[in-house]
Amino acid sequence: MMMSIEPPAAIAAMPLPSVDSTGDELFRMGMLYSTGQGGAPLDYVSAHMLFNLAAMRGSVEAKVYRKELSQEMASEDVAEAQRQARQWLAHG
Repeated sequence: MMMSIEPPAAIAAMPLPSVDSTGDELFRMGMLYSTGQGGAPLDYVSAHMLFNLAAMRGSVEAKVYRKELSQEMASEDVAEAQRQARQWLAHG
């Protein structure tokens, strides 16, 4: 008998960025992932992606946090975060 694996409820309830998300909303989501708070998993790649998108939408804070976070990340993880941001923009 196969069992389906469900994500924890907190993760399943995490807000996802929408095409209408403001820079401030994207920044707040990035903060959740960068700190592992609010039910978000600690995920620097997702946080960097969200800070990148927030910066594109005018969040000055996001630019600062993105730079600080990138100094803590491996270069391939930064590249993955940038790839995910481009992919999100292409499908948004």
